[in-house]
Amino acid sequence: MPSTDQVLLDQLRQLVGSASVSSTDPRWDQGNRGVIDLLGTWLAAMGFHVEIQDIVAGGAKANLIATRGSGPGGLVLAGHTDTVPFDEGRWQSDPLALSERENRLYGLGSTDMKGFFPVALAAAHTFSDSTLQQPLIILATADEESSMNGARALAQQGRPLGRAAIIGEPTSLTPIRMHKGIMMESVRVTGRSGHSSNPALGNNALEGMHAVISDLLAYRGELAQRFHNPLFDIATPTMNLGCIHGGDSPNRICASSELHFDLRMVPGGNNEAARDELRQRLTAIGDQRGLQVELNPLINDVAPFEEPAESELVQLAEKLTGHTAESVAFATEAPFLQQLGMETIVMGPGSIDRAHQPDEYLETEQIRPAIRLLQQFIRHYCL
Repeated sequence: MPSTDQVLLDQLRQLVGSASVSSTDPRWDQGNRGVIDLLGTWLAAMGFHVEIQDIVAGGAKANLIATRGSGPGGLVLAGHTDTVPFDEGRWQSDPLALSERENRLYGLGSTDMKGFFPVALAAAHTFSDSTLQQPLIILATADEESSMNGARALAQQGRPLGRAAIIGEPTSLTPIRMHKGIMMESVRVTGRSGHSSNPALGNNALEGMHAVISDLLAYRGELAQRFHNPLFDIATPTMNLGCIHGGDSPNRICASSELHFDLRMVPGGNNEAARDELRQRLTAIGDQRGLQVELNPLINDVAPFEEPAESELVQLAEKLTGHTAESVAFATEAPFLQQLGMETIVMGPGSIDRAHQPDEYLETEQIRPAIRLLQQFIRHYCL
């Protein structure tokens, strides 16, 4: 009979080999059904009831909800099945073929976050002969790296339900109870073109955009004064002006300009309130200058996330890991699972510093501790 290590490596090899890039760029975007079907087959063989939830027509993108046991409580072990795009030329080995060297498992998604699933399955397998008093649910979602539509669909449907949820994003097995939200916005300034020899012939959108950028930076400073959380490495909301386009010729008054930026709000702030404030400020600039200034979202935003420090799950995670729960700046699916009424933390093997990088890898030394840790959570919540 194959050892746990052999089974785990074989499962991760198959998961990495099943390409599942999700991207807002249609040239890159793929489905995740291959990964879902692999997980469904393995979990069904372990005695789980497996449900596959189509996210798009035809089922190329799907969620998986695998349940063993029943009851009003229980534990959800959750992860996303998609990866970011990749540049194969910057990898030392095939990104879609698991490669082991120097106690590291290299491959696209090995740490973010396909590697979590074999770990969760290995932990669950320990209790194959046990009668669960509360359900153990393995949740696999689609499109976390782009739209988060998989998690959004679950939240809209009000399931799955458990008492607690652990999202296995790479945190080096440190529990995370807070992260910033994210919103990505477009500002389009529309003016009137004309010959540059006479400014009165047009209304320059680039000059209007200069005023917009100045106001955005002022607003960023105001947010820093209003919201401050010392538990984050960067204690205030951040705003990044990411890209700008406008105009077509130096001797033509610019008629249109567009800026894209992101805003990462700390817990205690509200994305929609910030968007309303921005829209009011930018509309006022347009009115003052006779320009049309439009603010539109580029993505469906993700709310800031905070699980109270005194919650049972956080207290248990701190006890079992020996680490005080921390915060991170990146966004996860945690707010959507929390909407379902579950205590939620983010915690998994691997480092986020390895994610979204060429030669992404999972340290083999983290695998056994991760399995033991999840076993303890399963024992607490399900037995």
